[in-house]
This record gives sequence, structure tokens and C-alpha cells, in this order.
Amino acid sequence: MELVALFISAILINNFVLHYFLGICPFLGVSKKIDSAFSMGLAVTFVMTITAVITWVINHWILLPNNLEYLQIVSFILVIASLVQLVEMFIRKVSPPLYQAMGIYLPLITTNCAIMGLALLAALKNYSFVETVVFGVGSGIGFTLAIILMAGIREQLDLSDVPEPLKGAGIALIVAGIMALAFLGFSGMIK
Repeated sequence: MELVALFISAILINNFVLHYFLGICPFLGVSKKIDSAFSMGLAVTFVMTITAVITWVINHWILLPNNLEYLQIVSFILVIASLVQLVEMFIRKVSPPLYQAMGIYLPLITTNCAIMGLALLAALKNYSFVETVVFGVGSGIGFTLAIILMAGIREQLDLSDVPEPLKGAGIALIVAGIMALAFLGFSGMIK
């Protein structure tokens, strides 16, 4: 039951984008079309899940036993950068149009603070291996849910009569704030 609560919490309650406000750059940059938002969400979910696994192994098998906790950030950055390079090469090879649609935001997954936040929070909360994997998958799904919802809203906003000063980033930030308030409503579900 605790794993289910952790999973739901990572998706809805402690959503990295709408609760911690981590990963805002790709959230706002790639959320203009649902297709590219979904693809970015899948890429981030994959990287988050694999990052959770690898960083847990590095942290618990190498860093903690050898009193090298001070190397967590550096080692986590290396893991994330390597994984993103693999994902970028895969997408470039398999789907060049998707690679072009994601543009600069695909390599920016490397500097996506949501992924680094996942690795650091899992280490800080001293999750077990299974809890870390559940947290990683749930966090990735939460990111995907948030970016797809935002893309759907932004596609509708393109057809709406938005006041000129609010067009673009202004209305996107207002929508993101309203979404964050809506997701805050889930916080009473699981403690």
C-alpha cells in the first residue's frame, strides 16, 4: 500500500512541475503541441526511471559505503548527461521529425532540474531500491501528465481570443499557476 501511495503522490500531489516547480523550461517550451509534449514526457519518464535506478545503485553501493556522499551531485550529473545523450541519439536515429520538433529542449533534459531533483530527493529520503524505482516512474508519469494537460490547454488557447498583452508566455504562466492550484487540491488525498 505504501508503494501505491508513493506512486500516486509522485504523479498528483508532489508533481515535480506543479508542486516543486522543477522542469519548467521543457514544460513551457515543448507544451505547444500535444504530440511533441507526449514525446518529451516519454523521454523524461524514461530518463527519470533509469536515473532513479542507476543513481540508487551508485549511491548505495559506491558512495555511501565509501563515505563519498559529497560526490553525489557530480556523479548524478554524469549519469543524467549520459542517459540524455543516449535518448537523443536514439530519437535522432529513429524519428528525425520528432528530433526536429523537440529542438533544443531535448538536450536540455540534461539540465532539467526535475531529473536532478528526483535523484537528490530519492537519496535524501533514503528510499529503498523499489521505492526509488516507483518514485522515478511516478515522477515521470506526473511530468508527462502535466505537460500533456498544458499542451492541450495551449492548443485550445491558440483558438481563443486572448488579450494581446497576455499572448505567449504570459497566458502560459497563468495557466501553469492555475494548474498548480488545481493539483494542490490532491494534497489532502494521501499524507
